[in-house]
Amino acid sequence: MELNINCDLGEKSEIFEAKNDYELLKIINTANIACGYHAGSKAIIKETVINSKKFDVSIGAHPGFKDRKNFGRKRYSLTSKELNKLITEQLEIILKISEDQNYKITHVKPHGALNNMACEDIDLSMQIAKTIYSFDKNLIYMVLPCTEMIKGAQKINLKYACEIFVDRNYNEFGLLIDRSEKNSIINDPKLAATNLIQMLENKGIKTIGGNFLKTDIDTICIHGDGINALNIVKFIKNKLLKQGIKFKKLNQLNKFK
Repeated sequence: MELNINCDLGEKSEIFEAKNDYELLKIINTANIACGYHAGSKAIIKETVINSKKFDVSIGAHPGFKDRKNFGRKRYSLTSKELNKLITEQLEIILKISEDQNYKITHVKPHGALNNMACEDIDLSMQIAKTIYSFDKNLIYMVLPCTEMIKGAQKINLKYACEIFVDRNYNEFGLLIDRSEKNSIINDPKLAATNLIQMLENKGIKTIGGNFLKTDIDTICIHGDGINALNIVKFIKNKLLKQGIKFKKLNQLNKFK
């Protein structure tokens, strides 16, 4: 079995240090890089691209709402034109920097509230998918399966990767439990690994109630800003390597060849 490990990086900001980014890049396969709107900066993007290239980690854009105060985790209502502008501007920022370093971007993963909203709203998901397709139809849309995100990609024939989170819990509809809830986040590496192995064996997302929602699993995410992110990544990768899992960059998965 082949699998990809991705992590949200380059998110250094007024409220997050991002001190583990360099060490995480030694372990993961794919980096979703903040584009300077919810966190990060052009200098941080450049540094993250350079280090990703150094460790042969594929890179993608991680666009979010322009709201550094709330780390892109507050919801906003935008018109289609405003949403297109928001995403396109961020794609242009990271594209320019990555091209300067001769290292191409391979995918797009919306951040925070934007991602959560796309999971619930097919129109929003479609708009994001269309924006990505118009920018570069070869980019992979990283989506949460069992949600409106995957439907948006499918409707316009955009390549997509099914992502599951190992440091978060899911409700019975396959949506991430809101961070305000006490059982939303998983910080224990052993628990994260146990849940992940169960999801891989059952080929589906594990809900908080212990049920499994059938889906493909292409990539697993650990949030770079998690308090135990580095330990979780190390533990999970070692555990899966012992089970014969082969890890690849996102764009090198057989699904995209």
